[in-house]
Amino acid sequence: MKHGRTVLEAKRFGCHSCPSDAPLIDAVTKMVEHDISSLVVTDAEGYLAGIITRSDILRGYLAIDDWQRQPVGDYMTRDVVTVTPDDLLATVANLLLDHHIHRVVVVRDENGKPKPLAVVSDTDLIYHMVKEIE
Repeated sequence: MKHGRTVLEAKRFGCHSCPSDAPLIDAVTKMVEHDISSLVVTDAEGYLAGIITRSDILRGYLAIDDWQRQPVGDYMTRDVVTVTPDDLLATVANLLLDHHIHRVVVVRDENGKPKPLAVVSDTDLIYHMVKEIE
């Protein structure tokens, strides 16, 4: 992976999201429809509130019989590791390894709050590693 390549140079922007008050069934349905493993969770103004993954939804499923109606906000991860479009892919790789996670959310500062732009996953990094040697 070219150590000088930035997130902006490597990633198409846009991400799938849901509000924190959405029921888990809506989140899991969206994940299945788009064949993705996580959703960015946003507040009422569209700012980053958290992230919910398939593992989080499984926790909800095992925790309560009526899991489908439980709000995403009760199961999401609130402390999201974020990067900016100008961060290097090598920085992303280090964050993934250091935090034992599979994805980071790309954000831009808007009025002092993080506005989600994209998600960069370990799969994205592997893709760029292969493209570099082709």
